[in-house]
Amino acid sequence: MNKNKTIRYAIYAALLYAVSTPFSKILMEKIPPAFMAGLLYLGAAAGMVITTLFSRKKSKEVAAFTHKDIPYLILMVILDIAAPILLMTALKYSSAESVSLLNNFEIVATSLIALLIFKEKLSPRLWIAITLITAASIMLSLSENGLLTISVYSLLALLACCCWGLENNCTRKLSNRDPAKIVIIKGFGSGTGSVIVALICGERLNITPYILLALLLGFIAYGLSIYTYVYAQRYIGAAKTSAFFALAPFIGALISLVLFPKIPSWLFIISFVIMALGAFLAIEKERT
Repeated sequence: MNKNKTIRYAIYAALLYAVSTPFSKILMEKIPPAFMAGLLYLGAAAGMVITTLFSRKKSKEVAAFTHKDIPYLILMVILDIAAPILLMTALKYSSAESVSLLNNFEIVATSLIALLIFKEKLSPRLWIAITLITAASIMLSLSENGLLTISVYSLLALLACCCWGLENNCTRKLSNRDPAKIVIIKGFGSGTGSVIVALICGERLNITPYILLALLLGFIAYGLSIYTYVYAQRYIGAAKTSAFFALAPFIGALISLVLFPKIPSWLFIISFVIMALGAFLAIEKERT
């Protein structure tokens, strides 16, 4: 696959995922956070099963899973249980635009883990991007009145990004496997785990049409996004794919401001500009 096509897959993944945060915020008016996380992943898996059954195209370039993949599969599922629950909890009690933008910290987590554990090389330009995004994330984590106090829910969002950063690198080790099967394993494993956590935590879910909407959102924002993300990782690696995925938080933040109209705080605006510069440096480096 040529590089331009691979980059398009990474961008598609970002665009698909971007709708997750603002629309999850709306759906959580009726669905508790842990249940919401579970439904998103179950929707991803169910949608991918249906898509696979009706698809006539069978990929010949993928390898079968082996026993060496088992640790990565287990860790991938565990991290995908923790990350969305943390993110949905943060989103429940924070503004959708701020949580969307904080998702950019996933670039930092993915890149540093790729460097420290999986020995992927990072360019000087990507280091600058990481520094800018980290600085902007710290600013976004301050309380809304600008005082030097850290928002607990912002920390939960950042912790979710760290979980996904490690998960991205685990998925990178599986990227030459069938992306549809990876989505199905992620979806059913993590979705079921999240529902169990929801029940243990005492959450209750009433039968409502919102459940179907959550499943559909999961298929679009998680299922199709993961599918295209894995394809991109196969050819350009975890750190580079994560750089292009930086588009998602900005699109999500803009959608959030449309759905939840208000004048952004000065702290949000400054953070947005700094983070945009960091994302631009990361994307431009990997595009050229």
